[in-house]
Amino acid sequence: MGYNINDIDKIAEFKTWTTKQKTDELLKIDCFMYCNIGKDSTNKEREQVKRNSKRIYTLIKKIDPPMGNAFLATIDRKE
Repeated sequence: MGYNINDIDKIAEFKTWTTKQKTDELLKIDCFMYCNIGKDSTNKEREQVKRNSKRIYTLIKKIDPPMGNAFLATIDRKE
């Protein structure tokens, strides 16, 4: 089953998944979004992907604080 950005809150709440499974799936969604940005993507689309990434990293922070903090520090540094 493939998950997308609309499923991130649901993934974070899965009781039967390990922390690793949750973070892996959230990072797959993040990777998929960035892989689909191309030369023809508008600035609005790029900004939306960045906002979605920040949402994903914030959820990861709730699941695995050290990893989430590292991701958030990286995305904040790029701004």
